[in-house]
Amino acid sequence: MDAIPPSPARPAATMPLVRVRNLHLTVPSAAGPVNILRGIDLDIEAGEAVGIVGPSGSGKTSLLMVLAGLERVSGGTILLAGQPVTAMDEDALARLRRTTIGIVFQAFHLIPTMTALENVAVPLELAGVRNAMARARQALDAVGLAHRLTHLPGQLSGGEQQRVALARAFAPRPRLLLADEPTGNLDQATGDAVMDLLFRLRAETGTTLLLITHDEHLAARCTRRVHLADGRVTAIDVAAAQAEPVA
Repeated sequence: MDAIPPSPARPAATMPLVRVRNLHLTVPSAAGPVNILRGIDLDIEAGEAVGIVGPSGSGKTSLLMVLAGLERVSGGTILLAGQPVTAMDEDALARLRRTTIGIVFQAFHLIPTMTALENVAVPLELAGVRNAMARARQALDAVGLAHRLTHLPGQLSGGEQQRVALARAFAPRPRLLLADEPTGNLDQATGDAVMDLLFRLRAETGTTLLLITHDEHLAARCTRRVHLADGRVTAIDVAAAQAEPVA
């Protein structure tokens, strides 16, 4: 399998790839406003793999959604590669996602009427990549699906569909990959294989990873674990160090 080439070398960053300050997300409900994120501060360095862990309802997926610009924050700031995500309009956010962010969800979100090759090529074509089909083939080869190029999603197993989703996310060579419980719809053995592939691709490309997971063993494969509870960061494990409460 051919590896997906890394992104072109960039000058050393003077600040983290992701900088989050005093992030709040409040949504309305019949019972009144619900505070989902309550003052999150977080830095993610380029090349890091960060696992986000916490109980259901702690704000993990909401944090991913606001980082991707798919949910508007109620307060605070997000800088991604120096760009103010929280100040962007919808067009600017769409451009940022095309050029800088890859996303893998628990559900595969493949277009059912398009082949595996076409599904991977779509974001490349939207980004104006001239050799979109060739790069899509390369990405599918990297995930072991060179023999499934013309298959529709319905003709693929769950593990194969998630590998197509990985190829689609990595093909544009994003600086940041956001993964939300990417093995949640897979059996244990298939999920383990998909995660091995995700971590291998991340290492080969140098892509920064933010992984949301309930699985502490997966989170332990990251360079840091960030623990959320009730919309707040409660602890951060740095490498093998013991978790230290956040003041």
